[in-house]
Amino acid sequence: MFSKLLFLIFLILGTLMSICSYSWMGMWMGLEINLLSIIPLMNNKNLPPSSESSLKYFITQALASVILLYSLIMMSEKLNSFMFDQLNFTFIMNISLLIKMGAAPFHYWFPEIMSGLDWFSSFLVLTWQKIAPMMILLMNIFSMNFIFFVIIISMLVGGIQGLNQTSIQKILAYSSINHIGWMLGSLIISFNIWLIYFIIYTMISVILLLIFNYYKIYFISQFISQFKMNKLLKLTVSLNFLSLGGLPPFIGFFPKWLVINMLTNNGFMFMSVMMVILTLFILYYYVRFIISSMIIDFSSMNFFYKFNFKMFSYFLWFNMINLLGLLMIIFFYNYS
Repeated sequence: MFSKLLFLIFLILGTLMSICSYSWMGMWMGLEINLLSIIPLMNNKNLPPSSESSLKYFITQALASVILLYSLIMMSEKLNSFMFDQLNFTFIMNISLLIKMGAAPFHYWFPEIMSGLDWFSSFLVLTWQKIAPMMILLMNIFSMNFIFFVIIISMLVGGIQGLNQTSIQKILAYSSINHIGWMLGSLIISFNIWLIYFIIYTMISVILLLIFNYYKIYFISQFISQFKMNKLLKLTVSLNFLSLGGLPPFIGFFPKWLVINMLTNNGFMFMSVMMVILTLFILYYYVRFIISSMIIDFSSMNFFYKFNFKMFSYFLWFNMINLLGLLMIIFFYNYS
C-alpha cells in the first residue's frame, strides 16, 4: 500500500513538473517520471491481464517519448533546410503528444490497454494522463487545420467504433476518444473552458468508476445481471451515462454548451455542427446500453433491493451535483 501511494505521488509530481517547466527537456523529464510511476500502479496481481496492458502502455508511451525527444533535439539544432524546417519538427512533436493522450488516428493502443486494467488504473488513464500532453500541446500547436482534423477523426472513431462493444472499459475508452475531440476544441479557444470540461468529465467518471469498481463490473452482461433487482442504482448509472454523453439537463451538457458557444462566436460554425452531429453516436450507444439494461427482468425489480447505502453515500453528493448542476447554474448565473 505504501509503495502504491509513493508511486501515485510521483505520478502527480511528474505531471506538475511537465506543466510548470520552462524548458522542453524539463517537460520531457516530467512525462518520463509520470510514465515510470504509472506502470507499477497498473500492475494488479489479482488481474493477470494488467501485466500485459502495462507492458503495452509502456511500449506505446516510450515510443511517443522517443519521437518527442527526437523533435526536441532537432528543433534545438535549428535545422532550417527546405525539407527539415522548424514547422516539420513541431508537427512531429504534436503527433507524439497526440499518441500519448490517445487521440485518433493514434488511438489503437488505448481501448486494448483499457480492457486489461482495473478500474483505478482505468481512471488514471482516462483522466489524469491527459493533462500533461494537452498542456504541452497548448503551448506548441502546429496548425489549426491539423487540430481540426484530429478533432473530427477522434469524434468519428469514438462514435463509430464504440457501437459494437460489450466491454464497459472499451466503451469508456472510445467515449474518452470522443471527449478528447471536445477537449481539443475547447483548448484551442480557451484554457478556462478546457478546465471546466476536464473537471466535469472527471467528476462524472469518478461516479461511474466507483460503482463499477465496487461491484467488479467489466461487461454489459455483468451490469445487467448484477443490477437486475436494483432500480435505484441502475437509474443512477443510467443518468450518469446520459450526463457523460452531454444530454441536457445534466451537468455534462454544460461544458459542451460552452465549447459550442465559443466556437460559433469565433467563426467555427461548421466545426461546431460536426461535433454535435458526431456526438450523437455516443448518445446512441449509451441509450442502447441503458434500454437493454432496463427492459430485462424489469417486472421483478425492487427499488431498494439489496442496496448498499454506505457505499452509495461515498458519491451521493457528487451524483446530486452531476444531475442537478446545470439547473443550478442556470438558476444562479442566468446562463440562458
